[in-house]
Amino acid sequence: MKKLFALVLALCLLCGCTALADNEISWEQVEPLLEQSGVNGNLYTFDQIAVAIFIPEGLESVELPDDSYIGYFAAEDGSAVAVQYVNVEGMDLETYTAALPGVGATEIETGTVNGLPCVTYEMPANKTMNIAFTTEAGYILEVVVGPVEDDNAKTAAGFIMASVMAVPQ
Repeated sequence: MKKLFALVLALCLLCGCTALADNEISWEQVEPLLEQSGVNGNLYTFDQIAVAIFIPEGLESVELPDDSYIGYFAAEDGSAVAVQYVNVEGMDLETYTAALPGVGATEIETGTVNGLPCVTYEMPANKTMNIAFTTEAGYILEVVVGPVEDDNAKTAAGFIMASVMAVPQ
């Protein structure tokens, strides 16, 4: 979360917007930065879970790898955004967060994005940035962005992660 917040805070400082509250980001704070950044794309709504996520131009929806995915977007350069909705049988965010080091996650931080408690982390072996949310239905909604190897990719990943929001059904 620190890296996500640091990225958004740096953009805020460059663009002259107000500072962010501790570990809380809202799309209202980030959207003006997106417009100024030159990163284009659209909010993609996942109706089955009432969530919207910003998907940058150049990432096209492709066939889902398996049933745990509800969205998969890929570009010709190999970059991708994977959206998974996995039944974790009621595991809470704290328990999920505690398990992350055991699977190689680093830079683990908890916070709130658009009013939704979450955990962000990196998977260095996969060169990905990730954000996960638990749901009332006992599932984990996880957004994986990668590979994140340069500043442009980190900027796009920050916008994608900061965009995850509930939408009315």
